[in-house]
Amino acid sequence: MLASLSPLALLARRSDVLTPTAYGLAIVLDLLVLFIGARFLLQPQPAATAYGVPAKPQGDAAYLEIKGLRDATFGVMGLALLAFAGATAEAWFMLIVALAPLGDTLIVLRHGGTKAVAFGIHFATAVVVLISAALLLAV
Repeated sequence: MLASLSPLALLARRSDVLTPTAYGLAIVLDLLVLFIGARFLLQPQPAATAYGVPAKPQGDAAYLEIKGLRDATFGVMGLALLAFAGATAEAWFMLIVALAPLGDTLIVLRHGGTKAVAFGIHFATAVVVLISAALLLAV
């Protein structure tokens, strides 16, 4: 009974829960951004509307595809880092990648998108990405 209360036992228990949570959240976020990128590549107009700033029908689709490629690349890179470099590399990647949804928040606000989308989607995403980075650094 006393052995189960030792600091090492508590740390091992915390690690048993924390590691799958940290890795699981990172994988979900990487797959989500990969999906968003694919959507911008395959369905750019609906993806732009969901982003919070609808694209002009006669606008230059290349910019929407650039966003799709950027997001898809972030997703693949995150998965590769997690698989081949480990939690610490993925955590630093997540810290840097959090800049994208923070910037997206400002872009949506500057271009007439709603505050609900800016903060409810983009800013909230940045917060979750930062939480993921913190969890990964803790394992």
